[in-house]
Amino acid sequence: MPKYVIERAIPGAGQLTPAELQGISAKSVGVIEALGTDVQWVHSYVTDDKIYCIYNAKDADVVREHARCGGFPADVVAQVGTIIDPTTAEG
Repeated sequence: MPKYVIERAIPGAGQLTPAELQGISAKSVGVIEALGTDVQWVHSYVTDDKIYCIYNAKDADVVREHARCGGFPADVVAQVGTIIDPTTAEG
């Protein structure tokens, strides 16, 4: 499945409590279970005012449907073309 990066603008995201993050995560997992095998949440990065999520999904539409069903913003949904890391420099 293709990999996507989702940018979610959530003012104050960095100040969310562990309980609030648990609630958001539980909601996301529940929506994914309802949508089926076309979408998988890999992990997310929480910054001051945004959450960046990594998903594997059949297509961008299912990522957007997850956001709609969960009540989450999905300000940017970008398909990953290539992954690089320090070992890429080794040629």
